[in-house]
Amino acid sequence: MLEDRTTAASSPTAWPAAYPQGYAVVDVETTGLARDDRIISAAVYRLDAHGEVEDHWYTMVNPERDPGPVWIHGLTSEVLEGAPHFQDIAEEFATRLEGRVLVAHNAVFDWQMIAREYARAEREAPVRQRLCTIALSKELGLPLPNHKLESLAAHFGVVQQRAHHALDDARVLAEAFRPSLAAAAAGGVRLPLHECRPLTEWADRPAPHIGQQAGGYGGYRSFQPSGWRPSRKRPACPYPNPGRYEDGKPLKQGMRVAFSGDTSIERELLEDRAVEAGLHVATSLSRLTSLLVTNDPDSGTSKVVKARQYGTPVVDEAAFGQLLRDVEPADG
Repeated sequence: MLEDRTTAASSPTAWPAAYPQGYAVVDVETTGLARDDRIISAAVYRLDAHGEVEDHWYTMVNPERDPGPVWIHGLTSEVLEGAPHFQDIAEEFATRLEGRVLVAHNAVFDWQMIAREYARAEREAPVRQRLCTIALSKELGLPLPNHKLESLAAHFGVVQQRAHHALDDARVLAEAFRPSLAAAAAGGVRLPLHECRPLTEWADRPAPHIGQQAGGYGGYRSFQPSGWRPSRKRPACPYPNPGRYEDGKPLKQGMRVAFSGDTSIERELLEDRAVEAGLHVATSLSRLTSLLVTNDPDSGTSKVVKARQYGTPVVDEAAFGQLLRDVEPADG
C-alpha cells in the first residue's frame, strides 16, 4: 500500500483537467541494451488519474537466449527456462497498458524494448503516450544529486528492497511518481508527455556464429527492423546553444550533439534520450556542433573528419551515456 504523501492538489477540484485519466508504471529487465536484446521480466503498477494504485502485475519472460548480466538482474537461464515466452504474456501485458500513459524511469528505453517485443510477436503495444520520471523531476526542479531511481526514491523517502528486480523497481517508481504527480498538479506543471510510435515491420536475420560480434548470442534468432520506425522531423530545441562541451564539465541544455558510426544502443534511442534531456540532435556536423559521439574516432566518416578540422570535442557512447545522467539546465 502506498503511503499518503500527496497534498491537497490531489483533490478532484484542484486537479488539472488536461491530465491523463490513468497510468501504467512499468519496469522491464532485459538481456542488454541493444536492439537485439530481449525482455526477461516485466512489472506494471496500474494507477488511476491521481496516482492511486489500482493493482500490480509481474512476470518473468523466457528470452530464448542468454540472459545477459545475471549479476545485475539475478535471473539465470535455469530460472527463466520454465518462464512463458513473450508472445504468451503479450495479451495480459496489453491489458495492463491499454488506455494508459506508460510511466517509467528513462521511459524511452522501456518503451522501445516493449515495442520491439510486440513487433516480434506480430502485435502492436496499446500505448500512445509515455512519461519519463527523469523528465518530470527536471520539470519540478527536484534537488536530486543525479537522475538515478535510487536518488528519486530517497527524495520521497521510498525504500528500495530489491534493486533491478522489475516488481520492486516498479513499486518504488509508483511510490515516487504519486507525489511527483501531485506536485505537478499543484503547480500547474505541464506533464512531459511524449508520443509512442509502435513498430510494425520486423524481419528475421540469420543467427550469428558463436563468438561472432553481433547484437545477439550465437545459436539464437535475432531480429532487426525492416522499417525501424517512420522518419520524423524532431521539434526544434527550445534552448539556445551554449557552445562547445568542455571535458570534465557537464553537458548543458541546448548543446548541439551529432552521432557517427555504429552504437551498441539503437541510434534513435540515444537520440531520443538526448532530446528528452534538452539537447539538440544535429544530423550534420558544423562549427556550431558542441559534441560528436562516436565509438570509432579514428574512422574516416565525414563527421569525424569535420570534427578534426573544427576541433569539435569527441566522446564515445559510454561517456555520453554518463553525461546524459546529469545535464545542466539552460540559462534562465
